[in-house]
Amino acid sequence: MKKCAVFVMLITVLISSCSISKAAKDKRNLLSGTWTLEDVSYENGIANYKSVIFNDAQDICFEGSDWFFRDNNSTGRYTIAASSLCAAGDRFIRWSVVENPENYSSQLQFKRIDEKNKDITGLGYRLNITTLTANEMVLKSNVAVDGEVINIVYKFTRKS
Repeated sequence: MKKCAVFVMLITVLISSCSISKAAKDKRNLLSGTWTLEDVSYENGIANYKSVIFNDAQDICFEGSDWFFRDNNSTGRYTIAASSLCAAGDRFIRWSVVENPENYSSQLQFKRIDEKNKDITGLGYRLNITTLTANEMVLKSNVAVDGEVINIVYKFTRKS
């Protein structure tokens, strides 16, 4: 009987330690759906920058891209439209929302996967969630350019 009680308590602790915080769960629910990335811009920079984002495509290719987040299995995709600079198509992702205890903020993290949900790049990305409402989302990532920290700002609007 005593062993059974200890076992049940151990399982309860294990399950509760794997669950996400209420704040992260609320953000996951709010993020679920389709968003359009309206604008990619740079803060803290003197000049305009051009960059390859997420080891995928030039920043201009991401403007107008659609992002879909499915919260029930943490998968999704972003779709880039065809142009002379951009290879069109769907890029599949696995994503989550994590709480950053260092600065009390939330981050969207994702990595690229294939159609069978297998990791394809070995790289992951974390973006700070600075705004997340029912219709608007602003994410930021920090990059170093010539020893200077530049923030890339991603502005989304909800599509559906």
